[in-house]
Amino acid sequence: MAAPALQRQTSATGTAADVGNAASAAVLQKRLARLAAHLLVALIALVAIGGATRVMEAGLACPDWPLCYGSLLPGRQMNLQVFLEWFHRLDAFVVGVGLLVLAGASVWWRRLLPPWQPPLAVLCVLLVAAQAGLGALTVLQLLPAAVVTAHLLTALLLVALLSACHQGLRQPASPVPPAASGWRGLLALASGLALLLVLGQCLLGGLMASQWAAGRCLNAGDGCSWLFSHRLAARPAALAVLLQAGLLAWHRPGLRPLALFSTLLVALQIALGVLSLRLSLQVPAITVAHQISAALLVAALAALTVQTQRSAPSLSEPSHG
Repeated sequence: MAAPALQRQTSATGTAADVGNAASAAVLQKRLARLAAHLLVALIALVAIGGATRVMEAGLACPDWPLCYGSLLPGRQMNLQVFLEWFHRLDAFVVGVGLLVLAGASVWWRRLLPPWQPPLAVLCVLLVAAQAGLGALTVLQLLPAAVVTAHLLTALLLVALLSACHQGLRQPASPVPPAASGWRGLLALASGLALLLVLGQCLLGGLMASQWAAGRCLNAGDGCSWLFSHRLAARPAALAVLLQAGLLAWHRPGLRPLALFSTLLVALQIALGVLSLRLSLQVPAITVAHQISAALLVAALAALTVQTQRSAPSLSEPSHG
């Protein structure tokens, strides 16, 4: 009689431990998701400040690196340009520290997290280290176009990874019905393709901006090939975003708000691009807004790519409500 009782007690203890581990994992994932969300906001702000630094021609306002005029806070030299460059570095430092915390916690408590989380967090740290190195090179090598473009593209890759990390932690994956698995792959492919095309468009935009090609084209008819390439590549990127938004709105009602948001961002991007050219690039705020909306679009598409991997109702019976 003692053996069955002991077995029941052991089973109950094991069940209680499993419940405790599940609760701890849920709390940990919620906290890390909140940290990832805050870092994502700070990173998008960093992209915005970087864009403002470029259009205000403040990239070399601090002639040394990592200090600015040999100090942590250049008081006597402080003006708008110096502030932009100094604050850009400060925000980058805060993001870097936050990513180190995220990666450290992910590795330390890896048993309570999805298996993809620790490697993804470590990859973000490696990217932010590369971003810091590229930032140093932009100053020490006097703003070479290739390095400036790589600096921007690395930041946008970080935006995509952090957005994916936040979505994955906020809503863990659950089993997908077999009838929906094929459609899930198609939706993920559409979202991933849209994300890649938008990143490619951002790369072209970065190359164009780092060489001031749009301004040269408008003023002297020089460098227009970069501007034309950027405008031409915008078409397949926009169509891909609209296609994936339409598919998600039709087959995944829960993702309609985010799909609509990505569609509105595409429309905003086009409007800001056209307006900046109509105004001959004379309004820095419009150029910065163009870059912010690009970063938001990358974040939204990365979130949609992750969300398409989540469980969904069978798509053989789509909801049209």
